[in-house]
Amino acid sequence: MGRRTISLALSFIFILAMLAGCDSEKSNEDSSTVRVGFFANFTHSQALIGKNRGDYQKALGSDITIDWKQFNAGSSEIEAFLAGELDLGFIGPGPAINGFTKSKGDVVIIAGSTDAGAILVSKKDSDIKTVKDLDGKRIAIPQYGNTQDLCLRYLLRENGLMETTKGGTVDVVQATNADIKTLLDKGDIDGALVPEPWGARLQKEVGANLVLDYNDIWRNGEYPTTVVIARKEFLEKHPDVVENFLKAHVELTSYVNNNKKEAASLVNGEIKNLTKKALDEDVLDKAFSRITVTNDPNPEIMNEMINLSLKVSFIKEEYKGSNLFELDILNKILEENKLTN
Repeated sequence: MGRRTISLALSFIFILAMLAGCDSEKSNEDSSTVRVGFFANFTHSQALIGKNRGDYQKALGSDITIDWKQFNAGSSEIEAFLAGELDLGFIGPGPAINGFTKSKGDVVIIAGSTDAGAILVSKKDSDIKTVKDLDGKRIAIPQYGNTQDLCLRYLLRENGLMETTKGGTVDVVQATNADIKTLLDKGDIDGALVPEPWGARLQKEVGANLVLDYNDIWRNGEYPTTVVIARKEFLEKHPDVVENFLKAHVELTSYVNNNKKEAASLVNGEIKNLTKKALDEDVLDKAFSRITVTNDPNPEIMNEMINLSLKVSFIKEEYKGSNLFELDILNKILEENKLTN
């Protein structure tokens, strides 16, 4: 065999090895690293505290490393799941539903995390007092298709209004939470429906008026804002890893509910680590009072959200929502600890 032939053969083998390595890294089925998505939001409090204190890492043991991956939008996190770049994640129910449909069932909900935690505000000196006053106004949400967007469109329909894209009079615009603050301060938008801690920040920092508090948005605040999801393939191949992760999650949920002041401080500390800025104590207290930390993803209410997502065309095809949930491991842990959802 000539020297050129040997060189080409070795190059081919090297390329194949590189491709195999990339595929292994992407699928992560035999990896000792668990990739977990999350946001630097109050509604991801278990993730923030667990990351800060190392609770999830301790539960998985020294042979497995958690690779925490921060996102700013649910759609971006779902794209990472669909690309096989995440194994577990904290995310809003709207994107979770969308991820389930797009992946044809490979993205599933394995636990709850947070209920409520979002408010509707208007700009300073605005005449907006009720949802009906949004007629002809420009209202921002953090991301098209996310939970706040879904809740806003529900509120509009309940009050006889419609977004401009459907021939109505309310201009619904997408902007990051930080940009919403700037837009509201300049008067370029009339209001916004945002998650905490941004709601409390808008009230304090730009004088935003509270139109609807967290318990007035939908179902007295008893609706999921954040859930825990998994790639079904990862769940099926590594149920022991998922079980240990959820054990830590259940313990963290109990810790937050029994130590709210201390938990809020830990969340604030991790937000500072991630964003380089801590929240003022009054903002911290107000924001934390608007969330309910829970293990329960509430399938019944999630099915209502699925129906609403169909109505507003966030998802295009109907399916059986029961397939969205894989709760056997969670229920086993709750039963062992004599806890209920």
